[in-house]
Order: sequence, then C-alpha cells, then structure tokens
Amino acid sequence: MNFSALVFVFSGLLASADVFAQVDTPQRSDWQMIFDEYDAQGTIVVLDERQPESNLMVLNESRSQQRLPPASTFKIPHALFALDAGVVKDEFQLFPWDGVQRTFADHNQDQDLRSSMRTSAVWVYEVFGKQIGEDKARQYLNRIDYGNADPTGDTSTYWIDGNLRITAQEQISFLKKLYLNQLPFDEADQRLVKDIMIVEAGREWILRAKTGWEGQIGWWVGWVEWPTGPVFFALNIDTPNSLEDLHKREAITRKVLQSIEALPRN
Repeated sequence: MNFSALVFVFSGLLASADVFAQVDTPQRSDWQMIFDEYDAQGTIVVLDERQPESNLMVLNESRSQQRLPPASTFKIPHALFALDAGVVKDEFQLFPWDGVQRTFADHNQDQDLRSSMRTSAVWVYEVFGKQIGEDKARQYLNRIDYGNADPTGDTSTYWIDGNLRITAQEQISFLKKLYLNQLPFDEADQRLVKDIMIVEAGREWILRAKTGWEGQIGWWVGWVEWPTGPVFFALNIDTPNSLEDLHKREAITRKVLQSIEALPRN
C-alpha cells in the first residue's frame, strides 16, 4: 500500500471514530414496539445531525456492532469504485442485458448506473467486480475503511455470499463521509452516486437510501437531508420468510424516522 493510500486509511479511521466518539448513544427501547409490530428482529442506528450536538440513537446496540454481509447496500461504494476505475464512464453508459432470466423482472433488461441502483440489478455489479478485480477491490475497501475490507469468497458476489462484512454503525460512518464528499474519490463521482441514491423528496427534504438482502438479512441504509442537517440511518433485520419480509425494511425505518420527525407522516 502506498503512502497516499495509508493516509486515506488513517483519515478514514479517524472519521469513523469521530462519528461515535463525540455523541451520546441512548438506547431507544421504545423503537422495539415498531419492530414488534412487524414481527421483526434486528437493529437500527440513527445519527441525527439537525441540532448543534449530534444525537446517535440505537436499538439493539450489540447487534448494531455485529458485522454482516452488506448485500446490495454495497452498490453505493461499488459504484464509486467502478467510476474511479473507469469501468463505467458516466450515468448514461449502457450495460446490455445478457439474456439470463432472473427472479426480479426489472433486472431482465439493459441497465445504466441509475437504473441498476434503482432496481438493484446484481448482474451489473458482478460485471464491475470482475473488471475491477479482487486486488484493486481490496485496495478500495481499505482506503474507505469499509467493514472488514475482505472481497474474497468462492463467488462473483463477495458482498452477498462471500466474506465481506460490515456493521450498522460502520454503515453510518461510511454514509457520513459520502454525504460530506470526504471519500477518496473525485467529488463529481461522489455527487453522482448520491444523486442516483434518491428515493423520494419533499419541498424541504431529500431521502437517499439503498436496500440490501442476502437471503437471511435485509438492510436499508441512507439519510434524510433537511435544511437543518442530515439524519443518517442503518437498519438490518432477519428475513426468515424470505421475500415476504422485504417490505419490513423500509416500513420499520420510515416509522422510526417519523417518530423523531425525520420523515413526514403520510
């Protein structure tokens, strides 16, 4: 690893530590009622920066520190890797569908960077992974201090069924650095990835987020931007009922965010 990469790693470690060292971490046991409403087991971490003093809130802190496969939440950093490596030139570059019929119908068509993020088309990111390669992927992962930074495994999707792992708290640290354009990538690329993460917006707020699912664990991570500051969140839950549980990721998170007025109530 060269000197610049070491600087990036060290800076990332400091930034990651700062997110949690400078704030209180109250346990939000009241949020358990929302999880119970959906018969879900999991954790959520929320970092509310709308006040002068950041407010970090956690339900199930022990699980929030457990490293799990990031699944398709990894598309956020992976898109940055692909842009930096020149695997994808811009948001308009088309990736032709290979004709393989996949479970989700939206995946069975040509994709660009925006659509592959919106539909979570795994095969596009398999292309990125093959072209980036394991060694360069490890360098990128270390540079951004992402989880255990391990892109190995006898699979083409190391972020789903390989050895890559990250905690909910580490997700928050990564997202905050992206929000601030403090990752070791071109600022224009960071702004592009944030743009394609937009899920919903109101007059005063923007929700940027990404789902993930590896079969047993479901994720929803991102943040809500307000004029007074961002509210970051990272949820993971068990999904014993497979596809039937996937709606719970967003439903639970939205209710948690609404409980602190970080999202408007419908």
